[in-house]
Amino acid sequence: MITKDLFDVTDKVVVVTGGSRGLGRSMVRAFAEAGADVVITSRKVEACEALAKEVEASTGRRAVPVGCHVGYWDQCDALIERVYDEFGRCDVFVNNAGMSPLYENVQSITEELYDKTHMVNLKGPFRLATQVGARMAAADGGSIINVSTAGSMMIGTGELVYACAKAGLNAMTVGLAQAFAPKVRVNTIVPGAFLTDVTNSWTEEMKQSTGAPLGRIGRPDEIVGAAIYLASAASSYTTGAELRVDGGITRRV
Repeated sequence: MITKDLFDVTDKVVVVTGGSRGLGRSMVRAFAEAGADVVITSRKVEACEALAKEVEASTGRRAVPVGCHVGYWDQCDALIERVYDEFGRCDVFVNNAGMSPLYENVQSITEELYDKTHMVNLKGPFRLATQVGARMAAADGGSIINVSTAGSMMIGTGELVYACAKAGLNAMTVGLAQAFAPKVRVNTIVPGAFLTDVTNSWTEEMKQSTGAPLGRIGRPDEIVGAAIYLASAASSYTTGAELRVDGGITRRV
């Protein structure tokens, strides 16, 4: 294969959870611009619908909006059914949906906060990956991309529940890479801090003081190279891997 063909995702069917904003939005647009059809899903279906219209108008690719709270397995199953009803297959599934609620200190963490954080960051992605992975393995294969966080490797107290859930997501990647081999590849992108809506309340000093060797916060478009790589034939011998896109913040881990 020549180099440009290695990264080709033309006509692939790509699902992105948490796809209406942040890094998910950037990945949705990048996949469509690269020739893929996309399914955009999040809890706010209106946001998915608005982005789908933008994507179809600018790229000419199909963009299907689906409302889904990934914390509930019945909604996860319904999402997968919708994808197969619409396209008959799924080539790439990106587990990107996530949440990290704030709390005062670790002893103040409530059962409700703990449960909903794990529902969205681990429980739902587990259900989605196992169900779509089984379908991929029974057909022509595919790629599952889990989106974790640098915080899963550099554990602090301010996002402890989130970090625990994402560390579980990292472990899930390794297990499912074996469970669905050799036809399905399962990998993790480990992002550092990125300029998304989450950082809107940050000061400029906070955005520059990341502690990363590259000395700045990431731009959302800087995640898409990793996503295209893991979705395409360029990563055909890569599975069970963690690809860090964090400015070097986890370099010593």
